[in-house]
Amino acid sequence: MSDPPDQKYVTVARILRARGNKGEVRADLLTDFPERLPHLREMLLRGQSGAERAVVLRAFWVDQNHPGQGVFHFEGCDSIDAAERLRGLEVQIPYEQRAALPTGSYFVSDLIGCSVFEVPAPARGWSSSLGKVRDVYFPGEGQPGTPLLALDTVDGELLVPLAADICRRIDIAARRIEVELPEGLRGLNG
Repeated sequence: MSDPPDQKYVTVARILRARGNKGEVRADLLTDFPERLPHLREMLLRGQSGAERAVVLRAFWVDQNHPGQGVFHFEGCDSIDAAERLRGLEVQIPYEQRAALPTGSYFVSDLIGCSVFEVPAPARGWSSSLGKVRDVYFPGEGQPGTPLLALDTVDGELLVPLAADICRRIDIAARRIEVELPEGLRGLNG
């Protein structure tokens, strides 16, 4: 697998440890679409140092006994020792192979770093910069609620609900989000 130097990747899992004695590894899944992984062949393993290695996927399945985890088996990894050498590595796929999302849904990695602008009523015709998205917070499992954009602003963190009536326009290509903040929202964050 040869990649152009500017090829972008997205992390779908982080290897925890060897599993079994045939070179398989258990990993934390970092994707909402693990059912797609068995259909992908070429992946990249990347360490914290930036060292990377192209691999071919032999098999993958979601671990039914450990929610949020999966088992990977890569070609050429046929022993416990070989699998243990993969501990801590990220499993990545080419950016272009990410799942297609329905309109109005976004990858967290695409939202992080976007500049956020407050857009008042259209009659005023101006906008002001609030800050940049640092993270996206989700309600707890089984808890209803709207995800929150965590913005870094000059006044500290500002949490903005990722709701259509507040986030009026999201332009990932331009790295820009336009919001209309409800009255009192800033006071809740302070």
